[in-house]
Amino acid sequence: MPNSRLWQGSGFVFCLITAAVFLLHISLLRLPYFWDEAGYYIPASRDLLLTGSIIPHSTPSNAHPPLVMAYLAGWWKLFGYSPLVTRSAMLLISAFALLGVFRIARRVANTDVAVASVLCTGLYPVFFAQSTMAHVDLAAAGLTLWGLDCYLSGRMSSAALWFSLAVLAKETAILAPVGLLGWAVVCPHVNRFRQPICLPAFRWRMPLLAPFITLFLWYVYHYWCTGYVFGNPEFFRYNVKSTMHPLRILLALAIRLWQLFGYLHLWVLTLAMGWAMTRPALRDGQCERPRISPPIQFIFGAEALTYVAALAIVGGAVLARYMLTIVPLLVIVATSTLRRRVRAWRWLVLLVCVSFMAALFLNPPYGFSPEDNLAYRDYIRIHLDAERFLETRYPEARVLTAWPASDELSQTYLGYVDRPMRVVRVESFTIEEISAAADERSRFDVALVFSTKYEPPHALLEDWAVWQKIKARFFGFHRDLPPTVVAQLLVGRTVFSEKRKGQWVAVIELERVEDASLPDPDDQPAIRWQE
Repeated sequence: MPNSRLWQGSGFVFCLITAAVFLLHISLLRLPYFWDEAGYYIPASRDLLLTGSIIPHSTPSNAHPPLVMAYLAGWWKLFGYSPLVTRSAMLLISAFALLGVFRIARRVANTDVAVASVLCTGLYPVFFAQSTMAHVDLAAAGLTLWGLDCYLSGRMSSAALWFSLAVLAKETAILAPVGLLGWAVVCPHVNRFRQPICLPAFRWRMPLLAPFITLFLWYVYHYWCTGYVFGNPEFFRYNVKSTMHPLRILLALAIRLWQLFGYLHLWVLTLAMGWAMTRPALRDGQCERPRISPPIQFIFGAEALTYVAALAIVGGAVLARYMLTIVPLLVIVATSTLRRRVRAWRWLVLLVCVSFMAALFLNPPYGFSPEDNLAYRDYIRIHLDAERFLETRYPEARVLTAWPASDELSQTYLGYVDRPMRVVRVESFTIEEISAAADERSRFDVALVFSTKYEPPHALLEDWAVWQKIKARFFGFHRDLPPTVVAQLLVGRTVFSEKRKGQWVAVIELERVEDASLPDPDDQPAIRWQE
C-alpha cells in the first residue's frame, strides 16, 4: 500500500491520537483542580513558575522529581496560568503515552493489534480520567513505555534516556529498569530448562544503570536542599514505614492484582483473553496467526511482577493510577491473543471498549477513588456549587472544613473561589473531630462538610465488621458523619446540600450563641439533594 508508511509513521499516528483525546475530553478541560492536584502538584508547579525553585515551598516537599512540574510551569509561562492550559498540556502527555502503546504493540504484534490496544488503553477509565489530571503517574508511564519500546528494538542508549526521563517524572519509574535487569539475571538460568525465552542480542545492559544514577543525583540534591531524602517525614511514614505489616502487604498485593486484571471492567478483557486461550490458533493460509514471542511475553511478565510486588509493599494509598505503566502491557497481550484465536476478535475488542466506557460513568459497588473515573468530575461540580454559595452568602465567614476543601477556599488559583476565605481546618468529619470542633464553636461561623470517601449505596462487605477494622487500620478508612448529624452536633442548620452518585457536600450555618439550643429535627429545613 503506498500510504502504509504514512499511516504507520509516528507523527501521523500522534496527530490522530491527539485529535481523538482532545475531542473525548473537551468537556473536562476547564474543571478546577481535584484532590492531589490541588494539594501538591499544582502548588509545586506554581512555586517553580514564580520562584524558579524545583523544591516546592508552599507545600511540604514529597521528593517527587520535578520533570512534570517543570513541564507545566513551562506551559503556563508560554500560554498563561489556567486549568485549560494545564489540562491541555496533560492531554498531550496522554497522547504521547498512547503513541508508546501503539509502537510497542506494532513492534511485538502488528498494526491491527496496535490500533486495538490504543483504543482499549485510551478508554480504560483510569487512563481516561488521568489523561487531563495534573499528576505525574501518566507521564512516568508514557516515558517508561517509550523506553521499553527502545529496549525491545535493541536501542539501549535510547532506552536509558527514556527511562532516565521517566524517573525524573516519578521515582517509582525505576521499577521498569529494575524488572529488566532482574529478568536479565534470572533468564539465563531459567532458559536452561525451557525453550529459549531470553532476548539473545541484549547482553550489554550497562546503559540501564543511567536511570539509577539520575534518581540518585536527584535525591542527593533534594537532601542538600531540604535535609531529608525521601520526602518530608510524614510522607515517608505514610508511604513506607506504615506499610510494612505482613497482613497489609498481602491485602495490598490482592488489590494490585485486582487492579491489573479486574478493576473497572478490566475483568471483561481478562475473561475474553482466558476464553480465547481455550481455542486453537487461527490460520491465514497455511500458517498460524503469529503470537507475541515468548521472550517478549516474559519481559512483560517480569515488569508486571516487579510493579505488583513493589507497589504492594510501598505506597500508603493503594491507588490504581500507580499501575498505569503495566496495564497497557496486559492490554497488548490480550488483544494479540484475541486476534490470534478468535475470528470475530474485533467485536470482542468493541465489547471491551463499551464496557470501559460504561465504567467511566457507572461507579462500582465498593469503595474506590473518584479519580479513577468521571466521579472526580462529580466531586468538582458539587464543590464548586457549595463554595460559590459560601463565597456569595458568607464572604467574611470563618469556615470549618477539611482538606482539600480548606485549600479550595483559601487558594484562589485552584479555581473554586474568586476571593480567599478564612478557614478553620479539621482532619475529617468523624464523630471525634466534629465533637472536638463543637467544643470550640466560637472559632467558626459556618461549616462546609463533604464526603471524603466514595460511599456506594449498597457496599459489598459493608456489614462485615472485621473488614471495616482492617480497612481502618491499614488503609485509612473512616466514616464521615452525615450532614444532619453534623448540624445537630454543631448546633446549626443545613442551608445548602447537594449529592451526586455517592458523593455529597453541605453547608451548615451555626445558630447564634444567644439562640443556641439543640434544634428539633422536625424544625430543620428539608435538605436539597441534587442527583
